Amino acid sequence: MRRKRINRRKTAKPARKSVRRPALPKINWGLLANVCLLAVFCGLSYFGTLWLMDRPINSVRIEGRFERVTAVQVEAALTPYLDDGFLSLNIGEVQRAVARLPWVERASIRRSWPAALNVTVTEQRAAARWGDNGLLNVYGELFVREAKHVPPELPGLNGPDGAQIQVAKRYFDLDARLQQRGLKAVALSLDARGSWELGLSNGVRVRLGAVDVDARADRFFVALDRILESLNGRVDYIDMRYTNGFAIGWKANSGARVARLGEAVNAG
Repeated sequence: MRRKRINRRKTAKPARKSVRRPALPKINWGLLANVCLLAVFCGLSYFGTLWLMDRPINSVRIEGRFERVTAVQVEAALTPYLDDGFLSLNIGEVQRAVARLPWVERASIRRSWPAALNVTVTEQRAAARWGDNGLLNVYGELFVREAKHVPPELPGLNGPDGAQIQVAKRYFDLDARLQQRGLKAVALSLDARGSWELGLSNGVRVRLGAVDVDARADRFFVALDRILESLNGRVDYIDMRYTNGFAIGWKANSGARVARLGEAVNAG
């Protein structure tokens, strides 16, 4: 048998295209060297200037109206930081160190060229006594737990530990309303059961209890304006722990007995 010839055509391979690579830019080595030298020079100049300027503190100026804090105490708090240098000194740490001193409310520290510090100290203002020897500031914060000297004119506040701001806020509110009537709050206590008692400058104690304290305080001021002012000097305590009225406890030498005025005088 004859074999059929199969004509196989050779497939031509496609021609390879030549890829043209972009030419790399020429580097100006001279310019690059000059830029590097300039950067090194600027860095050395910067750090050299810092080194020259960062000299030890040689002068401290302390300002403030001092009654309880002394300049010696402030200097002692500053001393550990004065070798750090004029620029490397951590102003925040220094302020916190001075502010931790007893009777210091806040401190402001400023650098003064070439090697001095200006220190301004603001003292705490004692607004009330807390317990036996603690002191509260005007924000109700306990800033001294054991004061060596407690001003006798301060009102006395008492309460559970941690209730200082709560007690102080109520005291300030009640005292402001009393001063409008020529009186003053000299004491306020909150016991462990949550019961409040207010002491007035005329010696009267006001029992407000543990519930509806604001409403009872409002009723007390209404009663004070209506009838209690005329009883000045005879009242030992006023008990506001009644639904609509109150009870009066008379002083021993007043010749009167404890009277419940819940029905006779309705202050609500």
